[in-house]
Amino acid sequence: MAALARVIAEAIVHHYGRQELLRRLADPFWFQSFGAVMGMDWHSSGITTSVIGAMKRGLAPIQGELGVFVCGGRGAHSRRTPAELGAIGDCTGLNATPLIRTSRLIAKIDSALVQDGYDLYLHGFFATADGDWCVVQQGMNPQQREARRYHWGSDTVAGFLDSPHTAIEGRNVGSILNLADREAAPNRAAGLALVRQGPRPVVSLLQDIRTRRSGTLDLFGDGAFPAEPSFGPHLQMPARHKVRAADVDLKRLHATLAAAAECGPQDFTELLLLPGIGARTLASVAFVAEVLHGAPCRFHDPARFSLAHGGKDGHPFPVPLKVYDETIAVLKRAVANARLGRREELDAIRRLDEQARRIDVLQGPSFDEYVDIERAHSPCYGGRTV
Repeated sequence: MAALARVIAEAIVHHYGRQELLRRLADPFWFQSFGAVMGMDWHSSGITTSVIGAMKRGLAPIQGELGVFVCGGRGAHSRRTPAELGAIGDCTGLNATPLIRTSRLIAKIDSALVQDGYDLYLHGFFATADGDWCVVQQGMNPQQREARRYHWGSDTVAGFLDSPHTAIEGRNVGSILNLADREAAPNRAAGLALVRQGPRPVVSLLQDIRTRRSGTLDLFGDGAFPAEPSFGPHLQMPARHKVRAADVDLKRLHATLAAAAECGPQDFTELLLLPGIGARTLASVAFVAEVLHGAPCRFHDPARFSLAHGGKDGHPFPVPLKVYDETIAVLKRAVANARLGRREELDAIRRLDEQARRIDVLQGPSFDEYVDIERAHSPCYGGRTV
């Protein structure tokens, strides 16, 4: 996963620049699709830990050259973020002080101002040599046994207390207290005024309530907050492991497979001469091509990208290690040649995505047929589960 994460990140930076890589990481749909195409359980909150860990390990040897740095992680790793950012500043000359402040402030906002029942346990901070950043955090609700992910991007943050998130993704479990929302400005102002006045007004009010009412006062009972409005699409991963046909846009699946079958052979003539490179590897590369170049609307069904390399839990099929290694080899060679000015192979990967977008209506195997074929061939591909 670290090797595939590295080469995908290199290709994105080569094609579109560092800021584009951060923008995609701040998109929860792309982030989930990215984890799925790397073979992580498509539905799992563990994708967050795995993607950040794979990026951190994969980019470590080339972060200075690429100009993209990954800090933080899960548990104790998250607490080392300020020190890691300081080390980046020492190596690059970048002023790390604003980045350290941003890291601490965002962690505090999602743990104190956003009170939704999810305790933060993961903090990933992505930074570039230009000073741009992206933050991906995750919290866990022990009672629900569910996770919620928080995405931030420097290109969309006008103010840290003005609805700053690019996304907060998770199942809607009811009203929450979000003092980072722009509509909470009067609440923040009132709270600041109370702090400035000292404890006496608050204590007097509570004493007055106690004398007039018996029992406790439920400050956050049902109906205390209006129903949360719906903004844009939502991403919710199910608890089940099995991938179902309803989780996948079959039209897009068929388009991706057709792009590999129709466009692949003529674009990958040299690649096909490499030992072991065949139709199955080209199909995986076609999925990766969409992760590299696809439009945002293409990632609203992240489960589809699990069909590139399966999942480590065996769903929709075991990870085909031989195909996985060949996919990495194809991408590594394309990126290495692009650095030397030979862009033919990297451009061919981009054309796979373009071909898939042009195909509007296409007949192909049903979802169950596709998965059955992959499971039947799994021993030949070195299929593995963890």
